[in-house]
Amino acid sequence: MNKEEVQSTTKKQRIATHTHIKGLGLEPSGRAIDMAAGFVGQKEAREAAGLVVDMIKQKKMAGRALLLAGPPGTGKTALALGISQELGTKVPFCPMVGSEVYSSEVKKTEVLMENFRRAIGLRVKENKEVYEGEASYIRYISLPTDDYLIIFCGYGKSIGGVIIGLKTVKGTKQLRLEASIYDALIKEKVAVGDVIYVEANSGAVKRVGRSDAFATEFDLEAEEYVPLPKGEVSKKKEIVQDVTLHDLDAANARPQGGQDILSLMGQMMKPKKTEITDKLRQEINKVVNGFVDKGTAELVPGVLFIDEVHMLDMECFSYLNRALESSLSPIVIFATNRGICNVRGTDMNSPHGIPVDLLDPLVIIRTENYGPAEVIQILAVRAQVELLSPASIVAKMNGREEIRKVDLEEVCALYRDAKSSAKLLQDQQEKYIS
Repeated sequence: MNKEEVQSTTKKQRIATHTHIKGLGLEPSGRAIDMAAGFVGQKEAREAAGLVVDMIKQKKMAGRALLLAGPPGTGKTALALGISQELGTKVPFCPMVGSEVYSSEVKKTEVLMENFRRAIGLRVKENKEVYEGEASYIRYISLPTDDYLIIFCGYGKSIGGVIIGLKTVKGTKQLRLEASIYDALIKEKVAVGDVIYVEANSGAVKRVGRSDAFATEFDLEAEEYVPLPKGEVSKKKEIVQDVTLHDLDAANARPQGGQDILSLMGQMMKPKKTEITDKLRQEINKVVNGFVDKGTAELVPGVLFIDEVHMLDMECFSYLNRALESSLSPIVIFATNRGICNVRGTDMNSPHGIPVDLLDPLVIIRTENYGPAEVIQILAVRAQVELLSPASIVAKMNGREEIRKVDLEEVCALYRDAKSSAKLLQDQQEKYIS
């Protein structure tokens, strides 16, 4: 019997500093587990963050701000990522660093407002007339083209329309669709046997998945199988779309322009990064509020995480003060490792480098230094990524599957930590430029 290597169809995830964080590691009662979801220790901070997650899910924390404060290396960024993992993919989570606001192209306040609106979701629910079913056949209607055009102008076969058969549990229907829907079918990679729906008004095509009738077609396939739709082919379907306010801003700010050469040149010469005006945002807010009042849309306040918040200056802090009071405001999480220091750009001393008027309404979660037992556990977790992964590569290069002490010693000899590097600099000071 021939043995063949079968490779996994799942995507390989890149390993980063906080890849191991899978959540906050809490029991259903809200109590922190000693070592869970990639976290070690910081029980009080994790339990406090768990309460914040519950309040966000119940929509009782919109427009509030939270501060994660503690010494360097105590898991503040990991805590924010744990909160994002607990909230899931349906709640927008927008991370940024304080130094990102300093740009020669865009104003500081514009960068902050852009990220604010990235962190506010809008869930739009619409009842649409759709045709849904399994594509039993797809035929393209070709238009005759002149041989002269094919040879000299490079034009090939033109599509005049699409005939598609849709099948459900109750029956079948043949649809004759216009040529513009051909591009949508190609974009969605629709093939015979796929379950799709076509919106009656707009002609938008959405591929739901592969029909489960084809589930046994291959032994190994990375496909999502869905059951054959019930009911008639033509039906009313509730379609839910999740967008952020920034998506709406960007879509409406994009110049529509004409097809003439001046319009095209203007769009090409337009700078890559442009500001979205306050007037446009106010108009979009009016439309969004109208949808919310009608009940066709729902606001989903997400989370804006600003790491190294002490890097912001007085102008940014005053803008944040006003933005947090807005009716359309996300939950803002700040993180800093500074004690009492100057607010950037001033001579004013303040706790964490944040002005007192912004600091007063903040809910503060403290992270503490790790004890010896917790440091050992953390080293055991990190060693798997930072030491054992390189050692396993060295072992394979030496023709072995298992890792030996020799491999670890070889890896350790290749790299230096901060202390050994500082000692080397001190011993060989004359060899370096100082």
